[in-house]
Amino acid sequence: MLAIDPSSQSERENYKLLIGSIIPRPIAFVTSLSAEGVLNAAPYSYFTIVTANPPMVAISVQRKQGVRKDTSRNAIDTGAFVVHISDETYIEQINQAAAALPPEESEVALAGLTPVESVKIAVPGIAEASIRMECLLEQAIPLGGTDGTPAADLLIGRVVHFHIAESLYENGHIDAQALKPVSRLAGNSYAKLGEQFAIDRPL
Repeated sequence: MLAIDPSSQSERENYKLLIGSIIPRPIAFVTSLSAEGVLNAAPYSYFTIVTANPPMVAISVQRKQGVRKDTSRNAIDTGAFVVHISDETYIEQINQAAAALPPEESEVALAGLTPVESVKIAVPGIAEASIRMECLLEQAIPLGGTDGTPAADLLIGRVVHFHIAESLYENGHIDAQALKPVSRLAGNSYAKLGEQFAIDRPL
């Protein structure tokens, strides 16, 4: 068993260990709206549930040399964003939206995706997604980095409206096989749902 001290490694070396170990990671495809009205979109695999009371999700958006990315800046400026669950039907477009565009250009337009109005927030969602969640920004927490320059913004969003395709929904549950979610591995690798199994929890 290797014993590695992260303080003895570069950021890139620690990054490789994290993304190669913490797998598979669900991918949040996030839309946000700039102050100028540009609809931005980007995928994030540092993504998880925070709580169900009320429903909250968290996305860690890495900064570039201390500078906030469009998603963080827009979410903080407008107080809202939309989280879409990535699936096989539009993963190619999601990958296209990861392109490094300037803030005045829309990744949604680049990827040929279809904006759709939200119900409770001003930020549009994406029609191609089978599941999307309208979120109000609960907190934006700068984290990591050195010398007062954070490495990331942890965005915590409170879900105020769910949109779920009827074909996935039955008696309050979502059919994972029908959803066909896509997860992130390391490098350029992704994974499909794969084989499922059940284990009874102890009483």
